[in-house]
Amino acid sequence: MTETSRTPTAIDKVAEEWVDTLADLDPTLGTYIGRDEGNDRYGDLSPEGHDRYISAVRSTRDNLAALTPADPIDEVTKTDLLSELDLELEFDDAQWHLRDLNVIASAAQDIRQVYDLMPTATADDWEVIAKRLAAVPAALRGYAETLQQGIENGVVPARRQVVEVAAQIVRYSADDGFFASFVANAAPAEGGLPASLARDLADSASAARVAYDQLRDFLTGTLAPAASDTDAVGRDLYALHSRRFLGAKIDLDETYEWGREELARMVAEQTAIANEIVPGATVEEAVAHLEQDAARKLHGTDALQKWMQETSDRAVAELAATHFDIPEQIRTIECMIAPTQEGGIYYTGPTDDFSRPGRMWWSVPEGVTEFDTWRELTTVYHEGVPGHHLQIAQAVYNRAELNSWRRLLAGTSGHAEGWALYAERLMQQLGYLDDPADRLGMLDGQRMRAARVVLDIGVHLGKDRLDGSGTWDADYALDFMRQNVNMSDEFVQFEVNRYLGWPGQAPSYKVGQRIWEQVRDAYQAQQGDAFEIKSFHKRALDLGGVGLDTLRTALLKK
Repeated sequence: MTETSRTPTAIDKVAEEWVDTLADLDPTLGTYIGRDEGNDRYGDLSPEGHDRYISAVRSTRDNLAALTPADPIDEVTKTDLLSELDLELEFDDAQWHLRDLNVIASAAQDIRQVYDLMPTATADDWEVIAKRLAAVPAALRGYAETLQQGIENGVVPARRQVVEVAAQIVRYSADDGFFASFVANAAPAEGGLPASLARDLADSASAARVAYDQLRDFLTGTLAPAASDTDAVGRDLYALHSRRFLGAKIDLDETYEWGREELARMVAEQTAIANEIVPGATVEEAVAHLEQDAARKLHGTDALQKWMQETSDRAVAELAATHFDIPEQIRTIECMIAPTQEGGIYYTGPTDDFSRPGRMWWSVPEGVTEFDTWRELTTVYHEGVPGHHLQIAQAVYNRAELNSWRRLLAGTSGHAEGWALYAERLMQQLGYLDDPADRLGMLDGQRMRAARVVLDIGVHLGKDRLDGSGTWDADYALDFMRQNVNMSDEFVQFEVNRYLGWPGQAPSYKVGQRIWEQVRDAYQAQQGDAFEIKSFHKRALDLGGVGLDTLRTALLKK
């Protein structure tokens, strides 16, 4: 962080204008970063809307390519933004938008999920929400038009994703589902809702429910029969997704073999720790022993939320006093139980002005009521500090050096999730996981991430099964995950469906960690006796979000 602001350059101007363009074309993204001028609407998800987006990508790419960097910060911005824009054009050529439907990160979820981040404190806030709810039908119609064009072009998603998303929609549109519950619980902090606004909310929520039911009918009646029986996307398309999620080109075959080796190493490390917990025990026996320990058990989501918050607050306070320079603005993180039951734990960054802090969300599957602290402690560090919150909120804070794109939107899953896994190991090294049970929990997560490298590449590239019984498919992937994670079966099934529909994302965690560690080791070798780990972390995080190839180049440039 610098105390004096850097003078913006021509490249900064292009990057800032690109943020403006994205916030205009995709108001849900604007909501995420705190650009609330579009909070009452959605973007155009129709084929025509996509064409306008691609036109903006081409124009921005051409403008940026013509500019000369003024300093090293410009060099990073130009390199990383050009890479992202070029990749968007490659995805357009592949017509990916025509089949972009999956169980976790497609428009089907985004249209609903944006309400988790919208202000609800005042009647004016709820008026904005009512307007956006009224816009749900048009947004979903545009999305269905795009998927319909995919059918006509022969570019369709896997049937498994279509069926699973249709099942999700039931939980959105039911009488006790998200939209009905959301508006039924509308209660501003100050005063009540005017009767007219309450009616508008009810009517708009009802229209949103009907629109989602219509989307479900389209998915089951039109798209599912036309969808693909094949879950795998193939090598060429997978390589494209891998680059998107890593911001780096990797050798997929070498990475698959490394993933197998890393998985074996995780199993061996877990086995050794299991013996510390119960002498002579297998990993499964040690897990069974810990699951019977009432002192390590949380009952209900209220207890889970309270524990998450207390653990996060303690980590922030202690690490800020010892190992990291944490500005006051980012010392607040809110731990939340998500209003959905899809499974998964995720982080959303703060708004640009920090009026909405960074948040850790836990989406608890239906029927799951017990939680093991030994299993989840490392997850809190992963999502909070020194994981995602420190990484992402610090980039938001660094407005003195970085333009809005670098602070709020740049970066990849490999950069973010790789850092978060790197942070988990760092917490072990700092003594926060000295309890063997907590270390076993950390390794359980690391083992899962290693298994995902093998599974994801194995399925989508059609690799031979590890037992030689054929090629990877969904059934083998499910069995493989069940053997390598100690989680509820509801969680495992959701995770496998996620990997099948979101190619390249799951490996980005462990592969990202690998690249972060490679960059740190190379940086240490380059610095010699002058190397300081705290300085490395500061310099790396001060870059903001970048692709991992850009990270390597920026930190190791002589």
